[in-house]
Amino acid sequence: MARADETLIRDDDLRQKLEEARGKFGFDIVARTLVTTQEKRDQDRAVAEAKQAELNALTPVQRRQRIVREVIENEPVTPDSLRYIHSILALCGLPYRRLPEGMTEYERQNGRMAVVVQAGKLRAPDGTRVQQPVPFGPKARLLMAHLSSEAIRQNSATVEIADSLTSFMREMGIEPRGGPRGTIQPFKDQVNALAACRMEMSAWDGQKARTVDAKPFNKVEVWFPMTPDERILWPTTISFSDEFFGSLKRHAMPVNTNVLRHLANSARKLDPYFWLNYRLNSISTTLSLSWTALSNQFGDGFTRERDFRAQLADELGDLKELFPKLPLKVGEHGITIEPAEPTVLGIPVPRPKKKS
Repeated sequence: MARADETLIRDDDLRQKLEEARGKFGFDIVARTLVTTQEKRDQDRAVAEAKQAELNALTPVQRRQRIVREVIENEPVTPDSLRYIHSILALCGLPYRRLPEGMTEYERQNGRMAVVVQAGKLRAPDGTRVQQPVPFGPKARLLMAHLSSEAIRQNSATVEIADSLTSFMREMGIEPRGGPRGTIQPFKDQVNALAACRMEMSAWDGQKARTVDAKPFNKVEVWFPMTPDERILWPTTISFSDEFFGSLKRHAMPVNTNVLRHLANSARKLDPYFWLNYRLNSISTTLSLSWTALSNQFGDGFTRERDFRAQLADELGDLKELFPKLPLKVGEHGITIEPAEPTVLGIPVPRPKKKS
């Protein structure tokens, strides 16, 4: 049998093993094994370098999409990988931007479902009532996902918020920083807006209608600064109202935490993800939707339909990059969605409930 070419062994640890075996019984076998190990390492390095070169050639957004997609495809989904939102909020989302001054009510409809959100006031320590805005943007959506998830996990309407929220911010890739221009203040503003608002969630079928009309939170301690330089304190706990918590337990929809992290800065990307998640769980045949119907759902802020079409097509394209098996097609007249398992969006198939 030919002797192994020792010059092929280059890694320091493998060279050390080679020298330790030199002059001993079975040296040739050890040498051939080390050559094979070196060749395997070289192949793995070449693959890794090619992969890194491919990532380096992508734009930053494409690079993040590729990394998130690989995590979703390769890492098992566990309970810690999921968050939950109310399914009606997945269909009828909050405003994308702060509403104009003096506007305190917002409504969004989707088919035979609707959400009306009314801004409220919070009592300040000096006894005055301070007007809050209608909750809006990506942070309000992330907060509802976080707080709803904690309530579902703990099976409790009361959620500890102070420490858990800063951990959640880090999980979303947002480093908590204080100060007037820090990352924490916008979340605090949306906590206050959510704590003060009232939501009316409705569904109807032509024969009957059902409405849940309640404040999402019925108990919260919110501290305001007496002077601009004072620190605003976190609420220590926040409690869902009985009506909202009961509805949430019946209609909680799982979403993938890795996707939330990737889309955390864009409400316009979070909403299509939530919406597709709901749709894939509710259709059994091909669903076709016109651009007009899609504009009613996602078109806030657009004055020209062609601008809306271009942006939504880009956002759906981003989701297709994340989820290559997503059975969605964008066409001239709208989009079509085919039925599929929730796994195409990084959600595990629900386990059948055990019979009692």
